Amino acid sequence: MKSSIKKRTFKAIYRLLDKVSPVSGDCGRFCGSICCTYDAENTEDGPSMGLYLLPGEEKLFTGREDWLGWSREYAEDYEFPESWHGKVYFLECKTAPRCDRKMRPLQCRVFPAAPHIDENGQLFLIYQSGHLPYKCPLIHNAVSLNEDFLKATYTAWKHLLRDPLIFDLVEMDSSFREEDGEEIVILYP
Repeated sequence: MKSSIKKRTFKAIYRLLDKVSPVSGDCGRFCGSICCTYDAENTEDGPSMGLYLLPGEEKLFTGREDWLGWSREYAEDYEFPESWHGKVYFLECKTAPRCDRKMRPLQCRVFPAAPHIDENGQLFLIYQSGHLPYKCPLIHNAVSLNEDFLKATYTAWKHLLRDPLIFDLVEMDSSFREEDGEEIVILYP
């Protein structure tokens, strides 16, 4: 799967998001970094938490980072957009919550915000919705997120959505939310 986003653009987005945080200080102090450390090995929810890289984001990694566990899957085997073909990369942090913060994947950097495209094609940031096997206090308590974080995250997604593969993913996720009748809390704009 070939992304149209260049490595230097991903690096610029990482730098932009390095400068902001959802809340003042370390949000992991509210919950013991549950989104990084939740381990479902001994629960019915399945394996440890992890995330998929966005198409092209793998360009920023060597695949040999000692703090990450890598798996390569095929998009066709999972619920990804029909436009996605070939390898997708799934990561698990092996040293959570102590990671190489400068190299956190985009999904970590923007959490708990998520992109949502409405029926008119307008991009919004919302609280991450859907099933999470843990309770994020920022979402659960509807904590107001820092304005600079929301602006930077929105700017990042505006750039990312220029890639047709990423656009298709956000559009698919947005459609699922609408169809499932999930509560959509708009954070920005």
